[in-house]
Amino acid sequence: MPKQKSIKKNFIMNAILTMSQFIFPLITFPYVSRILLPVGTGKVSFATSLISYFTMFAQLGIPTYGIRRCAQARDDKMELTRVTHELFFINLVMSGVAYAILFLALAFVPRLQGDRTLYLVVSLNIIFTCVGIDWLYQGLEEYTYITVRSIIFKAIALVAMFAFIHQKSDYVIYGGISIFAASASNILNFINARKHIYMRPVGGYRLRRHLKPVLVFFAMSVATTVYTNLDTVMLGFMKTDTDVGYYNAAVKIKSILVSIVTSLGAVLLPRASYYVEQGDFSNLRRISKKALNFVLVIACPLALYFILFAKEGIRFLSGPAYGGAVLPMQWIQPTIIFIGLTNILGLQILVPLGKEKYVLYSEIAGAITDFAINWFLIPRLASTGASIGTLAAEFVVLVVQYYVLRKEVTPIFKKLPYGKVIIALGLASLASLWTKRLSVHAFFILVISVVLFMGIYALFLFITKEPMMQEIVATLKNKLKRSRSN
Repeated sequence: MPKQKSIKKNFIMNAILTMSQFIFPLITFPYVSRILLPVGTGKVSFATSLISYFTMFAQLGIPTYGIRRCAQARDDKMELTRVTHELFFINLVMSGVAYAILFLALAFVPRLQGDRTLYLVVSLNIIFTCVGIDWLYQGLEEYTYITVRSIIFKAIALVAMFAFIHQKSDYVIYGGISIFAASASNILNFINARKHIYMRPVGGYRLRRHLKPVLVFFAMSVATTVYTNLDTVMLGFMKTDTDVGYYNAAVKIKSILVSIVTSLGAVLLPRASYYVEQGDFSNLRRISKKALNFVLVIACPLALYFILFAKEGIRFLSGPAYGGAVLPMQWIQPTIIFIGLTNILGLQILVPLGKEKYVLYSEIAGAITDFAINWFLIPRLASTGASIGTLAAEFVVLVVQYYVLRKEVTPIFKKLPYGKVIIALGLASLASLWTKRLSVHAFFILVISVVLFMGIYALFLFITKEPMMQEIVATLKNKLKRSRSN
């Protein structure tokens, strides 16, 4: 058996990767939002959310299924090649169908005809995602490569953002650069794939073996994408681009926090699939317990801090024109905890065990909940109603997945350090809330308050010997010792 890659190293690399996908817009958004204003950023956000449905259709659930299949076949290069070729062909055909449907929509849907150029530019994500075959690299746990090439392209896009966006009419350029930052590096994936698979036809292809599981994962993807992007799409159709802009600003911070919390789950999926394939369920339970503890310890302070300091966060990120984003941001923050937990229950436990249909059921329940609440609240509360819909949807997903796994995970949940976390959060809040009275720029309030909040929180957990915090500190100490010895 090949040497296992370090889960800690994979986690760090994937955390950097997923954070970069949101840190890039967080760096540029304060500049861009002040130039394009809520209307311009709302147009791009609406276009991106709409095109995500076409990308989802083109992918057919392959991203998640592909990780599992490549992880299972990684010890056999011929089989890995065959699986990759088969899935890529399916993806390519579906991308062509997705583009055909998109062109028809642009021709006949009045709401889309005013910004055709923007939709076409953003639609490049469909083909970039197809040729990227990211699922191959994730299945092989090549997170260092994925992270490095992605950050290089994001750095190029970062420079382009400041160089080419200077007026309100540049929102199409903003959309194009955003897609370049997110997906253009996928071209290198296709070129680099020769290091892992044969690029020539190997024969013996069996496309049918993938159809049933791919369709199940596709249904999961549909449900997830629906309630992930439904808020923005419904806001765009039911309200205005300005409301979409407010909601987009609220979601920016939530998204980067979710990326931190879910990075561990993404890294553990191929490892969990490998353990299931080997029948090593003790190791599966071990990493599941550690992952759930990680989510509780990390997600809770992130969610609470940005509820308390939502006004300062929005003002710093987007400027005074986005005051309408504060309340939506506060409502949507608890989803960080819910998404973190379902990321572990669904991707790390249910999917490797071949029980992805239950993930599908949970996401269908979430999508229905989101649609119903959005339909009722968006006309009355606009972007705040959309945030409430997302919050309810993510909670429903968590409840369904927990119910399915209640026998397996209840013992783990009972042992999580709820009491220590609650006390630590209370002390951290008391230590930081006074900074809201300071008559200084929002940036300085955020800096002072986050140091106090996170510092007191981490210190209390360390003093009370919370296992996850002790492991984090021990890891940092070891790294410092190594750096000094070198």
